Amino acid sequence: MEKTVDMIGAPMVATAPMTREEQNIRVELAACYRLAQKNGWDELIYNHISARVPGPEHHFLINPFGLAFEEITASNLVKVDLEGRVIGTAKYPINAAGFTIHSAIHAARPEVACVIHLHTEAGMALSMLDCGLLPLTQTAMFFEGRIAFHDYEGIALDLAERERLVRDLGDRSVMILRNHGTLVACPTVGQAFVTMFLLEKATRAQLRAMACNSTLVQPSARAIDVSARFGRSAGGGADYAWQAMLRRLEREDASYKS
Repeated sequence: MEKTVDMIGAPMVATAPMTREEQNIRVELAACYRLAQKNGWDELIYNHISARVPGPEHHFLINPFGLAFEEITASNLVKVDLEGRVIGTAKYPINAAGFTIHSAIHAARPEVACVIHLHTEAGMALSMLDCGLLPLTQTAMFFEGRIAFHDYEGIALDLAERERLVRDLGDRSVMILRNHGTLVACPTVGQAFVTMFLLEKATRAQLRAMACNSTLVQPSARAIDVSARFGRSAGGGADYAWQAMLRRLEREDASYKS
């Protein structure tokens, strides 16, 4: 029989006082949710972004199921362990499919601090294309050789899928979930946000060009290689971009910190 997860009424486990490191990651993750909403990445109360809680316990934070992205704050994020138990207290459950996907990656990839999984229109359209993301724009070239693929198995409620998700992702930071959406897994919240931003931008550009039904210009192999190597080494630039987005959010609405 398939083992599935249902987070409604999940048992709660007592927790020690919150560390400064956990508070900081809560604030960053809440900011990521708000910025995702501003970029149109939300889908009502669905989709999910998670962040690993610093420390040896293998806990991670994820959105409470029932709140819109613009309602997410540092304090209402739900902390869970890899078995799906809520750590501390929570007014809302978490998305069961979200737990399956995020717990798989956090368990297998300790260097990953943040996982973003989305169902944007562009991401879903890309997931239906056999060609995947083509290295036809500079932004798309950043991802050359970095994208993994995972075939759709239905709504991710079967915990056995975690093994296959991890196998298909391997050591890569970007995955196209066929007939489903997109996923990024990065060492920081900021890098995850910027990676998803660039992936979305490259995807939208490709879809618009393909819709023109015209011959697409093919760049040279050397140009693709140079850009791909830059993309693999541009983590520092992502950190600067993330700080700029945090400053923008601070000017517009700092309620995510509460």
